[in-house]
Amino acid sequence: MRPLLALHVLIIWGVMLASCSNDDDNTTAPTEQLLQDGEWTGSGEGRSGTIIAKVVVKNHQVEQVTIVSQSESVFAQDAINSIVASAVGRQEPMSVEVDGVTGATLTSTGVIDAINMALLIAMGSQVEMSQTYRDGTCDIVVVGAGGAGLSAAVAAAETDKNLKIVVLEKQGIIGGNTNYSTGGINAAETDVQRALGIEDSKQLFYDDIMRGGKQQNIPSLVRSLVEHAPITISWLIGLGADLSDVGLMGGSSMKRTHRPKGGTAIGPHLMKMLKMASEKDNIEIRTSNKVIGLLTAGDAVTGVRVQNADGSSYRLTAKAVIIATGGFGANLAMVTSLQPSLSGFATLNHPGATGDAFNWVTAIGGVTIQMANIQIHPTAEATNHILITEAVRGNGAILVNLGGQRFCNEMDTRDVVSAAILKQEAGEVFLVFDQAVRQSLASIETYANQHLLSEGATVEELASRVGIPAESLSETISRYNAQQKAGRDDDFGRSATEMTVPLETPPFYAVRVTPAIHHTMGGLSVNAETQVLRADGSPIPGLYAAGEVTGGLHGANRLGGNGVADIVVNGRLAGMIASKNLK
Repeated sequence: MRPLLALHVLIIWGVMLASCSNDDDNTTAPTEQLLQDGEWTGSGEGRSGTIIAKVVVKNHQVEQVTIVSQSESVFAQDAINSIVASAVGRQEPMSVEVDGVTGATLTSTGVIDAINMALLIAMGSQVEMSQTYRDGTCDIVVVGAGGAGLSAAVAAAETDKNLKIVVLEKQGIIGGNTNYSTGGINAAETDVQRALGIEDSKQLFYDDIMRGGKQQNIPSLVRSLVEHAPITISWLIGLGADLSDVGLMGGSSMKRTHRPKGGTAIGPHLMKMLKMASEKDNIEIRTSNKVIGLLTAGDAVTGVRVQNADGSSYRLTAKAVIIATGGFGANLAMVTSLQPSLSGFATLNHPGATGDAFNWVTAIGGVTIQMANIQIHPTAEATNHILITEAVRGNGAILVNLGGQRFCNEMDTRDVVSAAILKQEAGEVFLVFDQAVRQSLASIETYANQHLLSEGATVEELASRVGIPAESLSETISRYNAQQKAGRDDDFGRSATEMTVPLETPPFYAVRVTPAIHHTMGGLSVNAETQVLRADGSPIPGLYAAGEVTGGLHGANRLGGNGVADIVVNGRLAGMIASKNLK
């Protein structure tokens, strides 16, 4: 152990780069402010990627800190725990000596920066530390700095190096829901699959998507995703992404979910790589800049109206606008108005996923489709509502009810598994796996670090710890193991491919889970060229959209691994097409 001086000067991402035009101004705000009560999110760069911290402030001091996303090693967990503990009770950003673990300096720095960013935002410092912009011009404006937005910006810059590109993000940090994504990117017929001996086809991928979406998917959008997915995997690898591990997700016939080595969470890795690519291409990213409307001339979109962090507004004129604002899963009023049955459900979405863009677009004649198609994810940790990736089941875990019994095919589509869980007592069940599954998927270490796992040296001990009948759980696992070895699930039809390993390597683990609001499949109507459409099917000149803000690709149900595929494939397409159309 050695002391680590943790006095950091935190630079909010909104002040990263210079303005696209020369008519900007800087303002400052009062610095002595109390922490405002609520939940605040910040980010920092660790050794292995972006670290996201959620800080709960009550009575103007830190009540709780949760590291909601990180890819650091188990070795660094003592440093993380120490820093988190020292943050509780604080009334100002951290400036303390912390006992760090030797070799964990970068992790410690990233955690402190993430906590400090959240605290500075809670103090209103996004106004103090952000630029205040005035009217200006650029070539392409991208609205939203998540995976879709940065994919679009980087692809547009690659298509034409002379373009001036500005990305606008209403939150204080970039990433959006991509920060929390753990699964991976679906693609078929990739070089990575071939190297691993995985035989897959674009047609099989297409069929899986259509079947999973209950044939409500728009075929042209599905075909475009399938065709461009393997190209996009190669593109991301060329930018520096590690997509060397390929796993299986529910509803897929083959292993096609591309992710970093060992099954590390895809989201933080992807955002770190796209952020670096954006900086290399001199793309300007303005955080705490909220778009409040579109500018038009005739029937074309010519820019956006934007609200600065201090409440003032400005106009940013552009030749093309790409909307990549994500879905509306955090807008619970909107969700329940469309799906009353989801009233009372928790959400897995970041606070900025509120569906702002729909009003801007419908105001100029654009339309939305399939808005009532809202997905709940079957496995959100029941207390803190942290997403437990489907890849845990894909690598061999099973689901058991409070009686210790299996009740469904764990690898069925998300809607089917969620419905099955909701029929169980209290609408909660346990995700159960062993040490072999844990070692096969690096993202499980994040759950362990967050203290979400219950553990037992034996199946019986695990059952005792989580309060389910030991004899019943033991019989369930014994029966599952026998069927796994026989390659046939006589109870629920889980295929041999989906039963990857028997659960027999101690220790054994369980996570109590319940369904939560996860993804909104409906959104802006677009064509395969990512152009936003009017009711008559004609495109609105100058307006493009990509990612969860769009509708029609996933139909009634999104397959795991297709969400990140959507943002990077269609984000890249939107950037390329918008850039080429400028000519």
